[in-house]
Amino acid sequence: MTSNLPESSAPSDAVLDAADASAPAGRKRPKPGERRVQILQALATMLEQPGADRVTTAALAARLDVSEAALYRHFASKAQMFEALIEFIEQSVFGLIHQLNDREPDPVLRSRRLVTLLMQFGEKNPGMARVMVGDALVYENERLQQRMNLFFDKVESTLRQNLREVAVLNGTATPTVDAAADASVVTAFCVGRLQRFARSGFKRLPSENLDHGLAVLLPVLHA
Repeated sequence: MTSNLPESSAPSDAVLDAADASAPAGRKRPKPGERRVQILQALATMLEQPGADRVTTAALAARLDVSEAALYRHFASKAQMFEALIEFIEQSVFGLIHQLNDREPDPVLRSRRLVTLLMQFGEKNPGMARVMVGDALVYENERLQQRMNLFFDKVESTLRQNLREVAVLNGTATPTVDAAADASVVTAFCVGRLQRFARSGFKRLPSENLDHGLAVLLPVLHA
């Protein structure tokens, strides 16, 4: 995983798991909370393997050289591990969008840059991209997919607000209706690019010919 998960993405746990407590003298024990981050990083890395099957807790434990019981000392279930990854995605992407909203007054450029940052995040974090489009969640708890659906609903809502400004500036008779339709199309474009990236084995990059796509979807306002 290209982006490191901060310790704040996983609450600290002062209890060392059994594997850590019985680790050989030469092995350095993780600090409180560090094992949780290591688990999430390992999960994201395993999801980066093109064509990877469902990640099992047995495989995850083997990668970390701990027991499955050790994993469950830090996460109650695998679904909770995925929820922590989704929380990281939400905090990272919406944190960037918030900064963008504060810094860019032009609604078209703001929308273009939102799409760009979403594509860049997925491209730099292939395992996260699989979570975002649901490929990694097919056999997991349904609530995880629902949470990712809500993530893209929020992206679409932000785009809708931006594009309503554009419609008003263009003097459109029905700015709210037009903005909703346009935001839906742009969001579908984002999801489609990320899906193609994940399902091509990460060969078709989300940023491929992105400027051309943005020029078609989000043309610059004419003076």
